[in-house]
Amino acid sequence: MLSWSVAPTTSSRCWIRELSPLLRQSWMMIGCLQLVFLLGILPQEGLGGYHEKRLLNHLLANYNTLERPVANESEPLEVKFGLTLQQIIDVDEKNQILTTNAWLNLDEKNQLLITNIWLSLEWTDYNLQWNETEYGGVRDLRITPNKLWKPDVLMYNSAVEGFDGTYHTNVVVKHNGSCLYVPPGIFKSTCKIDITWFPFDDQHCDMKFGSWTYDGNQLDLVLNSEEGGDLSDFITNGEWYLIGMPGKKNTIVYQCCPEPYFDVTFTIQIRRRTLYYFFNLIVPCVLISSMALLGFTLPPDSGEKLTLGVTILLSLTVFLNLVAESMPTTSDAVPLIGTYFNCIMFMVASSVVLTVVVLNYHHRTADIHEMPQWIKTVLLQWLPWILGMSRPGKKITRKTILMSNRMKELELQERSSKSLLANVLDIDDDFRHGNSAAANPSAGYIRSHFGSRSAYGTPLSGRPATVEETSASLPLSGTRRELQTILKELQFITNRMKKADEEAELISDWKFAAMVVDRFCLIIFTMFTVIATVAVLLSAPHIIVQ
Repeated sequence: MLSWSVAPTTSSRCWIRELSPLLRQSWMMIGCLQLVFLLGILPQEGLGGYHEKRLLNHLLANYNTLERPVANESEPLEVKFGLTLQQIIDVDEKNQILTTNAWLNLDEKNQLLITNIWLSLEWTDYNLQWNETEYGGVRDLRITPNKLWKPDVLMYNSAVEGFDGTYHTNVVVKHNGSCLYVPPGIFKSTCKIDITWFPFDDQHCDMKFGSWTYDGNQLDLVLNSEEGGDLSDFITNGEWYLIGMPGKKNTIVYQCCPEPYFDVTFTIQIRRRTLYYFFNLIVPCVLISSMALLGFTLPPDSGEKLTLGVTILLSLTVFLNLVAESMPTTSDAVPLIGTYFNCIMFMVASSVVLTVVVLNYHHRTADIHEMPQWIKTVLLQWLPWILGMSRPGKKITRKTILMSNRMKELELQERSSKSLLANVLDIDDDFRHGNSAAANPSAGYIRSHFGSRSAYGTPLSGRPATVEETSASLPLSGTRRELQTILKELQFITNRMKKADEEAELISDWKFAAMVVDRFCLIIFTMFTVIATVAVLLSAPHIIVQ
């Protein structure tokens, strides 16, 4: 038994030999069934991953990233360039930099570049094509950009230190060789800001894209869309309103190279929203200038007339500094709001100067100043008549002005023809009339003592007699001395009263002249403020953009 178990007989060996092919076939069938079962229950990702691995090894085995992917090297690679603008982040007027958020789309076959924040580059690579049926239905792959050829399309007017501010993501490669590269990034481009109509301005900022090393014979850059950039996903900005973003293809021959170079330039057309500036700059400026106008209605005796004007001037200076801080330091143009602020500041400064003149006029006295005749004519007669002003008890009209001037001329003529005593006593020289003698008893007394002279010492020739001549003609008695003393006292008192009346009248004239200047400045500066405000608003291309 032991020997049989260890060493089978010859017949048993033959039986096993005949049986083993059948067992092998059975085991193979069982293995195939198990494999089919396992493939049925395995996830599809495992199968796809296997084919992707084979496909990647096949595509990248002999791939050269420096090779321009064209079938014929003599033909240029057409690259379609498109741009999808996402957002305008900031427009830095002071540094003249535009910061935007966009998708850059570069079609390598059509060689198209689209800008800012998200770049989308799409092209067709001649070396990255396969039959999807041979690789388990794999239609696309994700490959890192450093393993593939990419067009070196950059923004020429970039303001970023690294020049290219994109984040490199994977390239989506399809079975027909189409490559899609969508790197996100923040683009900062230089933009010449025109501040002529600030804050009612429109800005046109160019973004120029092109290949840095490939000329037009090697890489043909064309627009993806004739309408320009794609604005369907644009996010509105609180300060700027997007008008449009047209694109244009340019051909330039640089001094360094005789070959032509293609570039695509997108012009971002934006308009400033003026609601913020209108209510935070223009409206306060108009209100402050209105307060300056109210300063002309303030009485000069209040003591705050000049302080109000200086305070308003300082307030406008602060507003002008706020505007100047946001403007670029350029002398190419003066902003519209700066022109308006300067006009208002000129008006307020002029009002301060004229307020000083008004206060000077108001506080003048007869001991120091004498009113010139032209001031009397202009400020006391004609200008009040034009402005419709009048003094208490004196209505100023053209007829009264002419009559007043005529009466003054007659009064001067009359005073020059009367004697000194008659001017002192304010009576007539002619005592030959009974009415004069009856009205002035003292005149008859004096006339009884003089034969060849008038009662007031006036010679028959008509020359006015002085006090000394009148006194000398009286008899040398006590009456003569008394009358001489009385005449001197009357002359002194009359002169003092007359001088006091003239001083009071002159002070009143100066104060009325100050009122006339105040009223004139109020009307003129009100018209100036209204005209300046309306002219600025009407000259603007647009007033309010919400």
